[in-house]
Amino acid sequence: MSKHNLEPMRVRALALRLNGLLEHWDEVGAADWVAPLIQWEEDERDRRSLVRRLRDAHLGKFKALTDFDWAWPKRIERVAIEELMALSFMKDASNIVFLGPNGAGKSTLAMNLAHQALVQGHTVLFATASQMLGELAALDSDSTLRRRLRRYAQPDILVIDEVGYLSYSNRHADLLFELISRRYQNHSTIVTTKRPFAEWSEVFPNAACVVSLVDRLMHRAEVIAVEGESYRLKEARERNEARAQQRKGKKAARAGAGA
Repeated sequence: MSKHNLEPMRVRALALRLNGLLEHWDEVGAADWVAPLIQWEEDERDRRSLVRRLRDAHLGKFKALTDFDWAWPKRIERVAIEELMALSFMKDASNIVFLGPNGAGKSTLAMNLAHQALVQGHTVLFATASQMLGELAALDSDSTLRRRLRRYAQPDILVIDEVGYLSYSNRHADLLFELISRRYQNHSTIVTTKRPFAEWSEVFPNAACVVSLVDRLMHRAEVIAVEGESYRLKEARERNEARAQQRKGKKAARAGAGA
């Protein structure tokens, strides 16, 4: 193999900082085992990076999009969601808002988007609004607060789950505004909420920054509405019906045995 053809492999070795191999490149660069070695190292580092980013993302367990029951919601834009999975919205740091009632699948969709970003090499952090804002508001030290704000501001995707399930103080509103401002036009934020933006003044009552907060969050954002009955209630109902059938069968079997 010519030196010209070996150059791409040498560049890959440089990126991996395989200094020992590079020191003897002229001697071994053309050897048959060099290309597999570099590929193994790249694959292993990619694997470790994914494991680390998955751990740091705090996604937890969720239902994969391949198992999502698209027929259950009364309204859902499946084509739009499948297009989002290409992650093109991240190129201009656009935001995504999943809007709908409890249990309709908003968090599942947000987690699938976040997981796809992780697989593609991006950094992600998932947190409920109450967890994140409660943590930030409890910090007394300005330096600690700045460090923690940076933690939430830096990931390529931040998922803020369940905005609107609780009401928050002015301090919580100010902290969320500060965080959204830091991420504005730099990184994408995914929000799940059951409250339309017109009702966010009830989520953050008396907070002066609500209009500005919504304005920055909604600039270049796509809102995906999901409407329908709670899927969790559907699954609970089906489990109860299955148990009732099992008990009915056992009762009939006992009756038959006693006859």
